[in-house]
Amino acid sequence: MYNERVMQEFAEPKNVGFIENADGVGKVGNASCGDIMEISLKIDNDVITDAKFRTFGCAAAIASSSVATQMVIGKTLDEALNIKNKDVVETLQGLPPQKIHCSVLAEEAIKKAVEDYRGKKNV
Repeated sequence: MYNERVMQEFAEPKNVGFIENADGVGKVGNASCGDIMEISLKIDNDVITDAKFRTFGCAAAIASSSVATQMVIGKTLDEALNIKNKDVVETLQGLPPQKIHCSVLAEEAIKKAVEDYRGKKNV
């Protein structure tokens, strides 16, 4: 069902955890499948310097979270907002059609974390 890249990210996910005193936090969920994803960001001068995730869900949700956090580190906030679910899917070298929603959660969690940061900064 899952390709080798997805299984690698699931078995050895990067950036697991939560950043204490995070600058931005985005938490999203999918009621139909029960997946819950939370991404926390550390931001310095509008550049994401660190990202962590906590995800309750299937292998695709965990792999999508891992890849999403890797993709945003070093990016400006605007660059991070341009990351779409298709970018997560491409980085994972594909997801089964019924698991695409996991990559959508990753995109939404990034957006919510940036919105949270900007809301706190009134930017």
